[in-house]
Amino acid sequence: MPTPDREASLWTLVREDIACVKGRDPAARYALEIALTYPGVHAVLHHRMAHRLWRRGWRFPARLLAWFARLVTNVDIHPGARIGRRFFIDHGAGVVIGETAEIGDDVTLYHGVTLGGTSWSPGKRHPTIGDGVLIGAGAKVLGPITVAAGARVGANSVVVEDVPPAMTVVGIPGRVVRDPRDRRAAGDQTYGRINLEHHLIPDPVGDALALMIDRIAFLEARVGHLQGRVASLQAQVAALDPAAADSVCA
Repeated sequence: MPTPDREASLWTLVREDIACVKGRDPAARYALEIALTYPGVHAVLHHRMAHRLWRRGWRFPARLLAWFARLVTNVDIHPGARIGRRFFIDHGAGVVIGETAEIGDDVTLYHGVTLGGTSWSPGKRHPTIGDGVLIGAGAKVLGPITVAAGARVGANSVVVEDVPPAMTVVGIPGRVVRDPRDRRAAGDQTYGRINLEHHLIPDPVGDALALMIDRIAFLEARVGHLQGRVASLQAQVAALDPAAADSVCA
């Protein structure tokens, strides 16, 4: 569950949002540059202000501020969404976060991510994202599901079911393909410094095809071996009785 932002001042939250960028973006240099030039940071700042208005019942000003943020950042965050601390949207383009979405602390989203709904029904319609989750570019997380703490969602995946803690999900629909907790224990991934090694995300379809190719090659070798034994047996029988060799062939 996200940390309610009423527990910290807006200034404290914004400072944390700016500071966390250095740990997750190698291109980030210093705080002033981040504050002035990162649209993802601008979107989060506007959302934090809009969300406070939304909680106080000032719904139209909140929606107006969210609309303005979308206009200038290309990030669409509903003011009702609950977002935890040290939230980073890298590149900040095409991200959509729905009204009932809940985002924990130390979460990283790349461009094109959608935290969307799958129903017209009122109530909880959008995902809950746990602490330390990383969601790759273009991924879609849909419905009132939970992506538990420490999980990773591969780029362009479509996730429609719950994701267990510290798992990696890829594909359409998303499937759990790896448990990276051994690498987290070694310090590769902590909530302070998110693991950004997208190239290490596995390809389950490619792995399955590789296994099938290996199996086919093994079966072809077995068939070739058996054909060789039959030919050898036929030659031995033919040396003794040509008629019997014909029956062996048949």
